[in-house]
Amino acid sequence: MFEDLPIAKDDPILSLGIAYKADPRDNKIDLGIGVYRNEHGQTPVMQAVTAAQNRLLAQQTTQAYIGLAGNAEYNQAMLDLLLTGNAAYSRSIAMQTPGASGALRLLADLIASAKPNATVWLSNPSYVNHQPIMQAAGLKVAFYTYFNPASKQVDEEAMLEQIAKLGPNDVLLLHGCCHNPTGAELSFTAWQSITELALKNGFLPFVDLAYQGFGQGLEEDIKGLSHLANRVPELLLASSNSKSFGLYRERSGVAIVVGETLQQATNARGKLFELARRSYTMPPNWGASIVAEILNSSELRAQWENELNQMGLRMRSLRKNLADEFNLQSNSERFSYFTQHQGMFSLTGFSHQHTEQLREQHAIYIVGGGRINIAGLAQQQIPRLVEACLAVGV
Repeated sequence: MFEDLPIAKDDPILSLGIAYKADPRDNKIDLGIGVYRNEHGQTPVMQAVTAAQNRLLAQQTTQAYIGLAGNAEYNQAMLDLLLTGNAAYSRSIAMQTPGASGALRLLADLIASAKPNATVWLSNPSYVNHQPIMQAAGLKVAFYTYFNPASKQVDEEAMLEQIAKLGPNDVLLLHGCCHNPTGAELSFTAWQSITELALKNGFLPFVDLAYQGFGQGLEEDIKGLSHLANRVPELLLASSNSKSFGLYRERSGVAIVVGETLQQATNARGKLFELARRSYTMPPNWGASIVAEILNSSELRAQWENELNQMGLRMRSLRKNLADEFNLQSNSERFSYFTQHQGMFSLTGFSHQHTEQLREQHAIYIVGGGRINIAGLAQQQIPRLVEACLAVGV
């Protein structure tokens, strides 16, 4: 049965992690896979998460099924976190999923069921999973201009000019904040313009929110999303708790549908139940229970927000120090974009040759295309990283 299957291609990011682990050099630096690390190179368990787990273990009485929608308290807590005070709140439904990738796939299947001829528009470049997930659901995929490799910023003029041509058969997929892989952020003015275009032309906004709190803060990071949700009649939203709660391996995500009416959103939830049943049936509960416990406790929520804020401050400090060190060693300001980007990643534009030389000659692991995981860097590693980058000619 399997003799005609082609040889599998290595995952460009996960294979880099495997190569890093096998590297015996003591001075190796992993800036590839997208996880947050502290100054000691560890991906820590947040104290609020530990406290929530202890509470849950003490009160747990069953391991019974939780149903197709997942954890009801979690779903409500995520709606409250993302849409409280928004006009969209009263006509929204939330459904727990296996991570944000599960939410993306479930919502892609929903689009394919409701409008099979729809085209999903992705930023160029975009998160590596976006295109294969949309295509696996049978949807057409196209790309809109986003990143300017020269300025290392969003080319908003070209982007908006292209988006203005979208219509009712189009879905516009946007990164909610901290764009992956570029780190380049949309201005609030651009979010306002996109909102007006959606209202005028009738395309469906679809927001992927994976890094809330990693940019400028919980509320600031969803300022554009909040404006959009407050105005448009329909919206799809996929959100993840992997980064903001440090629950990478627990795969807790949520799919949110904003309908023109609550009844329409409820109808969509019924279809999501059907789609989930024929796929994974029920999401895992532990990560969602942790998130719900934190968000529904004033004490734990305050602790979590403080920890998340400290993580964001650390990433912004890393960005500033990295830019300063590059500017010092290169005697130029061409690397100042590090401070302008937001979140975990920056797309440097380093060539394949550069990344190969960094790995082979300096034990520095960077994803092809030059995406650097800023959150994987330690302050003490910055001078050596800069020296190595300049040595290979970036």
